[in-house]
Amino acid sequence: MKTKILVIAAATLSLTLGSCVTNKKYAQLQDEYSTTKESLINCNADTRSLQAQLETSKKQNEELRQGMASLKSTLDQSLNANMQGNVNISKLVDEINASNKYIKELVAAKSKSDSLSMALTNKLTRSLDTDELKDVDVKVLKGVVYISLADNMLFKTGSYEISPRAMETLSKIAKIIKDYKDYDVLVEGNTDNVPISRTNIQDNWDLSALRATSVVRCLQHEFGINPQRMTAGGRGEYNPIATNDTEVGKQRNRRTEIIITPKLDQFLDLIDQAPETHNAD
Repeated sequence: MKTKILVIAAATLSLTLGSCVTNKKYAQLQDEYSTTKESLINCNADTRSLQAQLETSKKQNEELRQGMASLKSTLDQSLNANMQGNVNISKLVDEINASNKYIKELVAAKSKSDSLSMALTNKLTRSLDTDELKDVDVKVLKGVVYISLADNMLFKTGSYEISPRAMETLSKIAKIIKDYKDYDVLVEGNTDNVPISRTNIQDNWDLSALRATSVVRCLQHEFGINPQRMTAGGRGEYNPIATNDTEVGKQRNRRTEIIITPKLDQFLDLIDQAPETHNAD
């Protein structure tokens, strides 16, 4: 474009110097020069506009690049968090499954124990005759079998020697105990609140303990119950089931209880097997 302008200028000067150009031709050349100059100005303006647009595009492109980098970083963090979350959820599911299995085992053990206790109770009750049932009370509380023997059936008043009439009843109880080898046996002596003092018995504590020991010895020596399964204890007058203000109440309180329970070590073993829980990372 600049070359064209120089050519026209040189031609104009030549015509002027040579005085060979007419006025009409001169005017035409001037018009062409003006047009060419205007085109050059417009071209320069367009160039500046294009350069501005180029700078704007570069700036926008940089902003887009930074936005893409930020988006990628956010996405990477989200993916990492999601993967960690999946790991934590997996651990939680495993712990829940282990806990559910443990609970099912406990429930199964409890159900088995309850079923055996009920079977034991029914079997014992059926083995006793009508007269024996007057002096023997059998019941199940929370999976534990309680056999309550009346004092006047087992012992003479103030004595801890087992009476001959009690031997038949104890033999039936011993047979049931033998059949249920997974059960422990606790024998507890109980009295009323009437004080007692004899040469070989100091008080009701002493009497209740001696009576429990007599029953344990009888079950061991007369009926072959393993002594390792048995415990003897006396509670004296401090575990009443009725008032001591009446003779009937006192008679109910004078009792020996044979308590048959599932072996605790079986449940302790289950407790030891409880699944460990881990805090989520």
